[in-house]
Amino acid sequence: MVDFSDSVSPISTLSNTPKYGSNPTTVLTSLTYIDKQCAKLLTIHNFLLETSSTLTATATTTATAMAVEKCSLHKDRRRKRIRQCCAGFLILSFIILLVVLIVWAILQPKKPRFILQDATIFLLNVSAPNIISTSIQVTINSRNPNSRIGIYYDKLDVYATYHSQQVTYYTIIPPVYQGHKDVNIWSPFVYGNDVPVAPYNGLALSQDQSNGAIFMVFKMDGRVKWKVGSFVSGRYHLHVSCPAYIPIGNSRNTGIVVGTAVKYQLSQGCRVSV
Repeated sequence: MVDFSDSVSPISTLSNTPKYGSNPTTVLTSLTYIDKQCAKLLTIHNFLLETSSTLTATATTTATAMAVEKCSLHKDRRRKRIRQCCAGFLILSFIILLVVLIVWAILQPKKPRFILQDATIFLLNVSAPNIISTSIQVTINSRNPNSRIGIYYDKLDVYATYHSQQVTYYTIIPPVYQGHKDVNIWSPFVYGNDVPVAPYNGLALSQDQSNGAIFMVFKMDGRVKWKVGSFVSGRYHLHVSCPAYIPIGNSRNTGIVVGTAVKYQLSQGCRVSV
């Protein structure tokens, strides 16, 4: 702490200083006094500079601390909002999932059921070991076992396979809606003219015809949608596989002759996957 009690104004001091024409001892005393006053002024100046520096540093530190505190507060608020949004999203997802599970448990949806009723063979010929021509009409029964759920068949393709190889083209069944406990019957033609197959399949089909029976699989691939009230679900893949053991060849008495074709009653259940 600087003592300002003995300080005197430099102007008054200089005005009271004797002139150089006076006694030398008096002049020396005056100059010594002036030096002391200048030293005190320098001390005051340094003190003010130190005080100013201290105040500036204190103000800077305070401002920095306030800025850091404000930034930390802003980050905390942002994190809190992010947590709230995440919690809300999780709660909403859980509620939606719970509602879906409850509806699913109440309605208990079941896959449609398919039955291959009969197959009418118009043409089944092996013109070469690796060439097959086929024309078959099949009757397929489809039933919706659900009492509260309807089924939209958006797309259905029917074709025949022999020894896991497709021997006919795709036949398209038009889109249709199947109501609760409703039944649909389709009778599409599946055919293929001069379809190339593996040589061993052509030879196997000729051998089966000679033995009087062939084993074929009629398949259906498509898309279905479930309808519950006014709600319609997304599309699901539907695959139907209907194995058929057809007694052909020389055993024409096992079928019903229809013109140039022979109709065989099968009533064979089909495997369904959705």
